Amino acid sequence: MREYKPKTNAQKQVYYKDRFYVSPQIPKENITDESVLKELKALEEVCRVAEAYVMRGTPIIWVEAEMIYECLEKLKALGYEVLSEMSAMDYLEQKGGFEIFYQLLNIKEKRRLRVKIFLKKGEKIQSVSGLFKSANWSEREMYDMFGILPQNHPYPKRILMPDDWVGHPLLKSYPLQGDENAQWYEVDTIFGEEYREVIGREQRDSARIDRYDTTRFSRLGYEVGYGEEIDRNKEREKPICYQEEDGVLFVSKLDPKNSKQLEKRK
Repeated sequence: MREYKPKTNAQKQVYYKDRFYVSPQIPKENITDESVLKELKALEEVCRVAEAYVMRGTPIIWVEAEMIYECLEKLKALGYEVLSEMSAMDYLEQKGGFEIFYQLLNIKEKRRLRVKIFLKKGEKIQSVSGLFKSANWSEREMYDMFGILPQNHPYPKRILMPDDWVGHPLLKSYPLQGDENAQWYEVDTIFGEEYREVIGREQRDSARIDRYDTTRFSRLGYEVGYGEEIDRNKEREKPICYQEEDGVLFVSKLDPKNSKQLEKRK
């Protein structure tokens, strides 16, 4: 039986479901490390642990969202003094909320631990920036990208997008190339709406390269000076091919002017 390939355009759909495809799951392993078991037992004195397992060598602990501050405070006292990473994942369509993780690091014992919570839509969580300074920017980024703003944050402000930006780009419901208002944002902000016809729409093709732009793109084989204007009708290709044989480097298709450089390299 030949491999099944979806014929519909998955990018036009917020959630694409293929009933013939089952995503592979990373197996969950039991916690056998005695030090982790002791930490888990101490953690259960502070908050209720919903689930604990090991995945790809990293212990993962699920706790209740309303007890996340007390949980991380306890783990910090146990030696996990660094919050190396923190972010969220959008599961609004499937589960009605967000999955938030806190990646902790114990430098002295060289061990990592991941704490996860599930935050339902509309619920609030406490900021942990008072425990970990790195959480200050991580929580701001989570608010900017997902719309999750922890309570008691010292500076609740967007960190990547402008303050007046509408929407949160990492939500799965957010358009892949931004909303329609976003394509005129820079034109309207810098020049004004009256310049829309003069400047045109925003270029959103991330793979587009203008070979005749001599200030932002490389021109391999057509090298010119920085910012130099190019006559497209008189442009001449200058291909360079490097080849090494028997420990000697040769340069082929090189201009005759560079014959001295060729002799040096030989």
